[in-house]
Amino acid sequence: MASTFYSMTPREIVEQLDKYIIGQDEAKKSVAIALRNRYRRSLLSEEMREEITPKNILMMGPTGVGKTEIARRLAKLMDAPFVKVEATKFTEVGYVGRDVDSMVRDLVEAAMRITKENMLAQKYSVADEIVEEKILEAIIPGKKKMSAGATVRGPFDFIMGGLTGNSQKQEFEKMQSEGKEEVDVEYAREQVRQQLRDGLLEEQYIEIEVISQPKGNNLDMSNEGMGIAIGNIFGDMMPPKKKKKNVRVKDARRILREQEAQNLLDMDQVTDEALLNAEQNGIIFIDEIDKIAAGSGYRSGADVSREGVQRDILPIVEGSVVNTKYGPVKTDHILFIGAGAFHTAKPTDLIPELQGRFPIRVELENLTKESFVKILTVPENALLKQHKALLETEGVELEFTDAAVEEIANIAFLMNEQTENIGARRLHTIMEKLLEDISFNIPDSNEKKIVIDAEDVKEKFIEKIHEEDLEKYIL
Repeated sequence: MASTFYSMTPREIVEQLDKYIIGQDEAKKSVAIALRNRYRRSLLSEEMREEITPKNILMMGPTGVGKTEIARRLAKLMDAPFVKVEATKFTEVGYVGRDVDSMVRDLVEAAMRITKENMLAQKYSVADEIVEEKILEAIIPGKKKMSAGATVRGPFDFIMGGLTGNSQKQEFEKMQSEGKEEVDVEYAREQVRQQLRDGLLEEQYIEIEVISQPKGNNLDMSNEGMGIAIGNIFGDMMPPKKKKKNVRVKDARRILREQEAQNLLDMDQVTDEALLNAEQNGIIFIDEIDKIAAGSGYRSGADVSREGVQRDILPIVEGSVVNTKYGPVKTDHILFIGAGAFHTAKPTDLIPELQGRFPIRVELENLTKESFVKILTVPENALLKQHKALLETEGVELEFTDAAVEEIANIAFLMNEQTENIGARRLHTIMEKLLEDISFNIPDSNEKKIVIDAEDVKEKFIEKIHEEDLEKYIL
């Protein structure tokens, strides 16, 4: 099952990433080519397809320059299975840490979710027809209680509940009990069906039957790669429990739609497609991979543990079979993207076998002052737009002058130079500090428009930046 995202050209993929990530063209280009190659591979003959393995990518660069952001955006753009794991979590417990196979199991869960959603979408049209009949049945009981050849007193009296304000069902039963006139069921049902389709009965309450979901019966054994649902051990032997619920028509439609679509699903087919999707289209993003790189020389304690994690990751990246609760999964054609700051460790500190499994190396650049200006203003979810939108909810219009934006970018750049370089995350710190007093006072102040200029920014951060640096910038 090829993702629609894979069929985009590399240039189109980069254009999508450009909407959210500033710069880092080399990294975007490598990721786009790797994804396009997955699509190209899917068009080859089966023999050739089996021979072509994905070219894994290793992204290196300081924190806050966009490595994880590239992964997050890919995950949102694609409908292929994607999972992001922190390499450090495998060193947390004991000597080597948690079961490294869990990253593949997480990928299979993601594939199951995507495949199930896609298949459910195909079943909704059929489910909608069944739901309409069930809602009709709840409003007007079936023909069992009706005698044939009857006439309706008046469709509008019946549909709108007359002047009594009763529901359709109450009005219907009342008409029956009066015994003055019989009701033509089919005619009445058609009238109500039209009302349902026109959306006139959405707020009316009806009684429906829903499948009761058992709660809190999962025994989590994720360290062993197992999750046992105790209720499911004997669940298939017994019919599902049902309960009656009084809900509005619009809620009933949503609940029954999901329920009926689930009933129409062939779970064996979902599982088969999900496993194939995970094997052929899956992407695993391993963040903080530099934290498991052990320095050269004498190794002891934590270093040995880190090397142990690398040796555990190696067979998965090389290609092996991992058992999951849905069945075995081959990892030969899963694309792995590693990312790390590599401040203290170097890529060469990884064990040679693992290095060889990441043939594409991409270095991400440090952010410049110009990059910070673009990050503040250009992306679709730019930081300034976020803060403006937040204050608009309180009826306050927030405006930043161009000089203020320049000043914020400059202070972010200088603070990264003078203290720890945390990349674009520095902008979050600065923006929160800058707007702290405004946000605090807003509910009590009557200002409808607030303009922030360069002087406001300088005044707020004069103590944070060395005097000489500010003077150098002004001159």
